[in-house]
Amino acid sequence: MAPVNEAARPALKAGTRDAHERRIDRAVALIERAIAQGEEPPELGRLAEAAAFSPFHFHRVYRAMTGETTGQTVARLRLLQGLRLLASERRSVTDAALAVGYQTPQAFTRALRQSLGTAPSELRAEPERLWREIDRLAQPPQPEQGEDAPPLRVEVVSIDPFQVVALRVEGGYEAKHAGYERLFGWAGAHGLLDRLQGLYGVAVDDRRDVAEPQCRFDCMLALGEGVDPTGLPGLRLTRLGGGRYARIRHVGAFDGLEAATDALLARWLPASGERLGDALLYHDYLDDPDQVPQALLRTDVYLPLQC
Repeated sequence: MAPVNEAARPALKAGTRDAHERRIDRAVALIERAIAQGEEPPELGRLAEAAAFSPFHFHRVYRAMTGETTGQTVARLRLLQGLRLLASERRSVTDAALAVGYQTPQAFTRALRQSLGTAPSELRAEPERLWREIDRLAQPPQPEQGEDAPPLRVEVVSIDPFQVVALRVEGGYEAKHAGYERLFGWAGAHGLLDRLQGLYGVAVDDRRDVAEPQCRFDCMLALGEGVDPTGLPGLRLTRLGGGRYARIRHVGAFDGLEAATDALLARWLPASGERLGDALLYHDYLDDPDQVPQALLRTDVYLPLQC
């Protein structure tokens, strides 16, 4: 289970970041085409296929590189296309709304009010403002960490496969904490705590994209081989590691882990010359939050790479 450091492969020079952006652009193009034709946007699997990413990694890479989720892109581009049609005097509000996939003109109006704080008729009466909003919506938001951010300290390591016992929970931090308490309670009742080798976790969903009550997370303990997972409903055995990983250490509260992962995916990966592997992205929790202040908590993020 111990990691072995290795030198990172030489970064590809010109065009590596552009290549990643082109892959994401292929997914965006599918969304744009569907909206322009008044159709439902492609499902996540189709978008991931177009971008040549696995569905598990795609939504993380997409958000990290664009600064928005695919759902937010759909909402933005639908509103953008609606405004473009609204700018044409030949199209009524109803025509513009239905042409880009809104079920009713009222739905278009609600989207405009929520996003821009105005109604279609008011916006059409101010052509200059209308075109300013069209120009603004044509650009995705910028990712939180730009090129001026400090350099990342990333190690490329090889990890031997290791077994963990995993328990899936749904919810926020309290649900995760309760999940680990259940795992520790089960391990203690079976005399396994002296075999504890580490605490791990896999965020199945991004809490920024999924409502907290439905956000899935796998709590994991590494207890070595030969563990019987019976005695706790939902407990299962699985494996982590088994290949090359990019590792970055986050120091601070757990709610900063998404930003650390975004930085890996948006800043380091495109310039690294590496490609994502098919394994799970996972966290290695090095400190006990009940004993270590939040500002000092250490968590290693492991991003799988192709061998």
